Amino acid sequence: MSFWADDYSGNDITNPKRDFRFKIEFENMGTLTTYGTNGLWYAKTSDKPSFSLGEATHAFLNHTFKFPGRVTWNDVTITMVDPGPGSNAKNSGLAIALAQMLKDSGYIVPAGPNSNYQTISKSKAVSAIGAVRITQLAPDGTELEAWVLNNAFLTDAKFGTLSYESENLTEYSLTLKYDWAEYEEVPYQESSS
Repeated sequence: MSFWADDYSGNDITNPKRDFRFKIEFENMGTLTTYGTNGLWYAKTSDKPSFSLGEATHAFLNHTFKFPGRVTWNDVTITMVDPGPGSNAKNSGLAIALAQMLKDSGYIVPAGPNSNYQTISKSKAVSAIGAVRITQLAPDGTELEAWVLNNAFLTDAKFGTLSYESENLTEYSLTLKYDWAEYEEVPYQESSS
């Protein structure tokens, strides 16, 4: 008797979710839309959303009673490789898209003592990215589940490490904060092909 199913020739087969079948979509990825999609095919790893539930306690005589508190959604970190400039020489890949996100969030490089006094705002930071969707896929590529990060904004970007001793692809790491995540379960129907 096998672990997931007794007979793999039928239609009622348990097919566990696999970590390597996923895609990430940023609604407003800026210049990267020149690659034909807002889906980040070059994503390497991604956290799925997680939350922590706070607690309040009340002491009474020899007893401590606990009550559920607020839900806090934890940061999501995404690692991806830089796809490079592609066919558009003006587009230098992921670095320019991330720099544009920061600018669209309201960050202005100081140009002197009397430069623009604009600062980053949440509304601009959220608009710079747009909706973020992390989707797990079935073996045939159909969606199994999706997480949508609401009001997500970029809080940390690392542009990789260079080394003469490495032949690895350049990896970028992004950290996103968000107000809450919504789980979307998609009914799985394996394609007949």
